[in-house]
Amino acid sequence: MVDEATRKSLSGIPLLKTKAGPRDKELWVQRLKEEFQALIKYVETNKQQDNDWFRLESNKEGTRWFGKCWYIQDLLKYEFDVEFDIPVTYPTTAPEIALPELDGKTAKMYRGGKICLTDHFKPLWARNVPKFGIAHAMALGLGPWLAVEIPDLIQKGIVVYKEK
Repeated sequence: MVDEATRKSLSGIPLLKTKAGPRDKELWVQRLKEEFQALIKYVETNKQQDNDWFRLESNKEGTRWFGKCWYIQDLLKYEFDVEFDIPVTYPTTAPEIALPELDGKTAKMYRGGKICLTDHFKPLWARNVPKFGIAHAMALGLGPWLAVEIPDLIQKGIVVYKEK
């Protein structure tokens, strides 16, 4: 079901152990430490493989995440704001990742710019609770979505390159 490139990418992301969400006070602090360690490792691995494609940060509580993601095509960098909240039922429920500026520009998106992950990602997430975390959502959710949707939106002229 998972191709070799995805398997290789996933092998570089540590699995998480603590099953805790924002309402779990001390356990949530432990879960956040694991989340940050996994994200740092994933970003380091991406940089080593010249595949750096996002930056994330969170609020103090670790319940609201935001940053930038980008897709490079024909040597042009298309950059997008990315944001999501951690659901109160996390990690049982995966976060809903949003790219607000693309809201309404593709059928594979829900209101507010939330990307569609229902068919492929959410069943995989459900089978891997609590081992999957934010880094896994980026690697298996947003990454593949960008790789499929952005070239199509560029080709249709819906997404255009913006000079910096």
